[in-house]
Amino acid sequence: MVLGCLSCCGRNGYQQIGNTGESATLWPLFASIDICTWMNCAFAGPRFGVRHLQCILVFFGLAVAYSLRVNLSVAIVAMTDRNASNPDFPEYDWNESTKSYLLSSFFWGYVVTQVPGGHLSAIYGAKYMLFYGVLICSCLALLTPFCASYGGWKLVVVLRAVQGLCQGVIFPSTHTFLSKWAPAEERGRLVGYCYSGSQFGTVVMLSVSGYICSSSLGWPSTFYAPGCAGILWAFVWYFYCSSTPAQHPSISPSERRYIESSGQARRSSDAGREEQPRMQTPWWSILSSGPFLVLVLAHCANNWGFWTLLTEIPTFMKNVLGMDIKSNGPLSALPYFAMILLTCVFIWLSDVLKQRGTVIPLSFSRKFFNTLGMWLPMLALVGLGYITQGEANVRLAIGLLTAAVATNSATYLGFHVNHIDLSPNFAGTLMGITNCAANFMSILAPLIVGLIVWDETNPAQWRIVFFFTAFVYFIGNLLFMLFGRTGVQSWNSPVATRTPSVGGVGGVEGEEAAQDRAPLIDA
Repeated sequence: MVLGCLSCCGRNGYQQIGNTGESATLWPLFASIDICTWMNCAFAGPRFGVRHLQCILVFFGLAVAYSLRVNLSVAIVAMTDRNASNPDFPEYDWNESTKSYLLSSFFWGYVVTQVPGGHLSAIYGAKYMLFYGVLICSCLALLTPFCASYGGWKLVVVLRAVQGLCQGVIFPSTHTFLSKWAPAEERGRLVGYCYSGSQFGTVVMLSVSGYICSSSLGWPSTFYAPGCAGILWAFVWYFYCSSTPAQHPSISPSERRYIESSGQARRSSDAGREEQPRMQTPWWSILSSGPFLVLVLAHCANNWGFWTLLTEIPTFMKNVLGMDIKSNGPLSALPYFAMILLTCVFIWLSDVLKQRGTVIPLSFSRKFFNTLGMWLPMLALVGLGYITQGEANVRLAIGLLTAAVATNSATYLGFHVNHIDLSPNFAGTLMGITNCAANFMSILAPLIVGLIVWDETNPAQWRIVFFFTAFVYFIGNLLFMLFGRTGVQSWNSPVATRTPSVGGVGGVEGEEAAQDRAPLIDA
């Protein structure tokens, strides 16, 4: 690592050595160092560097975004039942149909900006898309109590839909951001840690919202608290984040070169280049790519199963087993908390497999963890299908639900990172397309359950739902195992027009000149 390397690497990453007396003095030193050790020191980034600080900011950004997403699902109980919280705040007479509009309106806007968000983040930079997405959504959260009081539920529906529009850019922009900052060797680890922030935000909101609503602050504070946190995060993000390593003012040359030269689709001589071509998105090549279409199916299958677990299992437990876990905040947060813990476990397991000295193909790693993340929940769903009434079965159902949701975190090291594997240059666009399609599955799944389950107290009807969802999990992962790919696709680097650089150096001549200026990288 650089921290333990030569002093010249510690100062500026690289030291050019010309035909001077200094080179003659340093040559015995270089001759005594094993060339492989020297290269590892020179081109590996620090154990904790700027890229990790960026990922920490992404973690908290996703935590804030998810707290803004789930706050209404918790607050709506107190907003419609004064006896369930502090009675000093307004109560609204909203029936179940109105509640369903309020809770689903967020996703009306969310699916619209998925693809544009990924495309715009590639053009203008993920930093600004994430900044404006979280900032505007946070400001709207502060207005929610006002809209409920003076505009009624219809104005709140409009506000939530606009919040969904703002948050639709977040996941695609995060993928664009990580494709620039996560070295190939650390890609699965950093993606897993960043996206676990969404579960962290959910855990915090579900755990504390009940206490906040019952306190002197009342239910409006469930909108004020995450709204203020989001505004604070947005300004910290704006001043301490950059869309790419090349734009960050305080990154060391060695860490920047390590990040930029680690991708499969980059040549080592491209590292450190300020000038980048502006590529045209190859829409037809993307939409006709077999590996990408398999990725879309895997993402859809995962969302179908995941949201069936989170939205329908509580109904099953209330009507079949007689336990309402929605009324218990900490119990509702348990699956998400377990998901955070298992994310760390799976990342640790991935690192252990890499450190045993055995070369593990990237394709095997992605498909192995994707299998854990989709087929273990499949087994849990099969088990839930055979649960009947009884106190012991309630505990078993909670255990199976927690295991199913928690083990799904292994997909962070599976298909979730495969967008960056296939195309680092268009990872945000790919994520926007797959996440858009997958969220339609999130909307469709509860509707299909409603067609199957006529009597919510009938375990046989629920068994059909669980078995069908398990089958979707099975097929989604099977297709990913058989046809999924991890190699960078040919359309990742389409023909692009390069903006002429200062001094009239552009095109092939400028590229050759830039390669000549890259110190020691071709050695």
